[in-house]
Amino acid sequence: MKFENVCIESLAVALPDESWSSAQIEERLRPLYERLKLPAGRLELMTGIRERRMWPAGMRPSDASAAAGKAVLAKSKLKAEQVELFIHAAVSRDMLEPATASFTHRKIGLPATAQIFDVSNACLGFLNSLTVAAGLIESGQIRCALVVAGENGRPLVEQTLTTLLEQPLTRNEIKPYFANLTIGSGAVAAVVCHRSLIKGHAHRLLGGVARAATQHSELCQGDTHGAEALAMQTDSEQLLVAGVALAQETWREFASAAGWSADSFDRFICHQVGSTHRRKLYETLGLDLTKDFSTFETLGNTGSVALPATLSAAVDAGAVKEGSRVGLLGIGSGLNCLMLALEW
Repeated sequence: MKFENVCIESLAVALPDESWSSAQIEERLRPLYERLKLPAGRLELMTGIRERRMWPAGMRPSDASAAAGKAVLAKSKLKAEQVELFIHAAVSRDMLEPATASFTHRKIGLPATAQIFDVSNACLGFLNSLTVAAGLIESGQIRCALVVAGENGRPLVEQTLTTLLEQPLTRNEIKPYFANLTIGSGAVAAVVCHRSLIKGHAHRLLGGVARAATQHSELCQGDTHGAEALAMQTDSEQLLVAGVALAQETWREFASAAGWSADSFDRFICHQVGSTHRRKLYETLGLDLTKDFSTFETLGNTGSVALPATLSAAVDAGAVKEGSRVGLLGIGSGLNCLMLALEW
């Protein structure tokens, strides 16, 4: 994929006020820790995640996405009525039907002329949606799109805590649930448009490469659990190995396709899983870890929100500046990998 005229005009994040520390989660799991003689502090030690945010109980993903959508339109120099495509790109959904984009579209107040739909691809949905919007913009079919994602990790973490406390699980049997405890909540939105709509400096989406390794689709699987809960089980060790291997293949093609190298980028932002995943990814790809910018320490893994929200945080912190070349290294269960180049 190569783009000549696609820009991220504005980017905004909405975060919950409620914070859950890893220590607080372990305190809730005290009976399990005592029964299995698990050392306190292992959750933060193994992941690097100190805390994560949670929306209030009963909050819908469309509410979170709408908050981010309103925030990005408040920053944007474009108007809501200019939006011709609207995509809700989160793992979390209000319900099976209709599309969560329908509820979010109404809550933001977008025009009836906008085409709307959901894009779901685990933690890669937001980046996938950027390429869908970019393709339509580049081909001349639309000029402006709004992409949002609102992830609500609370139902999954709450159900995981209940399962771990109520089921007589062994040390080995709790492993598939461990990744659930890294999940957080948040929302992000981006206005994506044709370069001709930008006055002044443009944040250009240059292109990217995608690869799939669906033979690993069973390593991480999540689904509904009753009316209001979620359940997920992950083979974290195998997912790490397979995910990094797929990222290595994707990076080779990514670098080859446009003649890019690690030195071509000023900053890298990868999907926010945790410290072990980040270290292994950078070592395998031969990338400079000092060029990384992370948010998992305080936000945890926020699904499809994680990478774009981290980009927003990097911009706010001055780590990504005007003219910076940024590599977005996305990966999601399935397995799927998408790497994009952005000139900020």
